Amino acid sequence: MVVKSQIKFIKSLQQKKYRILNGLFVVEGVKMVNELLQTELKLHGLYTTNPELLPSKAFEYEKISEAELHKISGLKSPNKAVAIFNIPDSAPVHFNDWILVLDGIKDPGNLGTIVRLCDWFGIPQLVCSTDTVDCYNPKVLQATMGSIARVNIVYMDVETLVKKSDLAAVGAFMEGDPVYQYNWPSKGMLIMGNEAHGISKGLEALLDKKVSIPQFGKPTTESLNVATATAILLNELRRKRAGATQK
Repeated sequence: MVVKSQIKFIKSLQQKKYRILNGLFVVEGVKMVNELLQTELKLHGLYTTNPELLPSKAFEYEKISEAELHKISGLKSPNKAVAIFNIPDSAPVHFNDWILVLDGIKDPGNLGTIVRLCDWFGIPQLVCSTDTVDCYNPKVLQATMGSIARVNIVYMDVETLVKKSDLAAVGAFMEGDPVYQYNWPSKGMLIMGNEAHGISKGLEALLDKKVSIPQFGKPTTESLNVATATAILLNELRRKRAGATQK
């Protein structure tokens, strides 16, 4: 049975300040819970209405009723399992590959999708400005589809990062050189800006290159969604590098 204090505590982790205070985050849904259970993340608590849906590996869990699941869940339609994990320490940023840098991304769905893209394209490090949405926000986690455990995510002053690095800093802009003409180096930093305002002026002044995604359709669409633009640029980055290594 889930007692009132447990319900209050689990629900509190929906808020960033309590996630930071306790060093914990909540994941919901059988598929995502099971995926993260099989990673190196440290499990703090596990609640399910049906233990048979959990992985065969033994985990300590608390069997709860559907009514109790609704009480601890942050979803309108809870899905059989809720898990609490310790927030892992971020690894130091290394400059031996491409780094994706986010400047003021606010939408949880965008960040979650971008984390998933990093996992897909083999971008091991994602650096976020301090005003980017929290990667352990429940909506971000849902959008990552489990990729949160496979990408090193660091929050820091991104201007400081660019200043101290010798890597090429490439920024995405509406007005820039066509991305298909850019000779991508073997490593660097790809910087994506805020959904409404783009890359901040201070960071823009530090860039080595501005690239854009050419528009082929009628000029009625104002801009691409930042996650969509990130997918196109990461694909081009990896495609060019794959082509270079095969020559």
